[in-house]
Amino acid sequence: MGLLWLVTLIWAFSFSLIGEFLSGRVDPYLAVSSRMLLALVLFLPWLLKSTSSKTQAMALAAIGAIQLGLMYLLLYHSFLYLSVAEVLLFTILTPAYISILDYFWRYKKLHLRWLGPALLAILGALVIRYQNLSADFWWGLVLIQAANLCFAFGQVAYRQLDLGSTGSQRYNFGWFFVGATLISLLATALFADWNKIPRTTLDYSILVWLGLVASGLGYWLWNAGARQVNANQLAVMNNVLIPAGLVVNFVFWQHNVNWWTFCIGTALIILSLFWAGRTA
Repeated sequence: MGLLWLVTLIWAFSFSLIGEFLSGRVDPYLAVSSRMLLALVLFLPWLLKSTSSKTQAMALAAIGAIQLGLMYLLLYHSFLYLSVAEVLLFTILTPAYISILDYFWRYKKLHLRWLGPALLAILGALVIRYQNLSADFWWGLVLIQAANLCFAFGQVAYRQLDLGSTGSQRYNFGWFFVGATLISLLATALFADWNKIPRTTLDYSILVWLGLVASGLGYWLWNAGARQVNANQLAVMNNVLIPAGLVVNFVFWQHNVNWWTFCIGTALIILSLFWAGRTA
């Protein structure tokens, strides 16, 4: 769990940096592709020493392409139909997809009782994040759920690979960013607004942080941590980022927080995390 908590802290700060400094100024496709490229560069020295088989390399690249590349493509397209608040609301369903995919992957059947912790984590996030919805949100809802499925699938699939210890995984993890980079560069070529390129030292500094730390180090440690916990713990941790991000926004940028809903929702998420720890 330690790795997942560490990455949650890193991502909580990173999302605030995106919202406060990059959102609306730097094209999101350019931002994502630059992050993937920087992350790939970070792992390149180890990737050059990789002894992974072609099958393993292709599997890792495919997981990266789906978990990050395709996920970001669907996520950013959803903004054509949804407000930011609606996007944040609809992302809370990821825990259910992780629990369903992992259980079905292992047992080739489903039991609704296995979903208990994930559903409680979703309820907690819903209490924190609920917003009134626009009348034509359906297309955006479909795109967000497809993005959620991509992110969930990548985490579950990575858990199934035979990769050895966390330390040894770094020699192969670069293939993950090969796949993610290829998809994100294609999306950038097709959809980027080239009038919104990074222009200031601050823009570039934040992108370097996002690429090397939040993406490179973050996704490696998150996926490594996903292999050290059970599926329901992983599922719940996907929604822990919501209260963590709100705390960072409040402490550093004084954003308003509804403390009643925050405390109730956070308590439900913490309860779901304890429940998840008791599942196998």
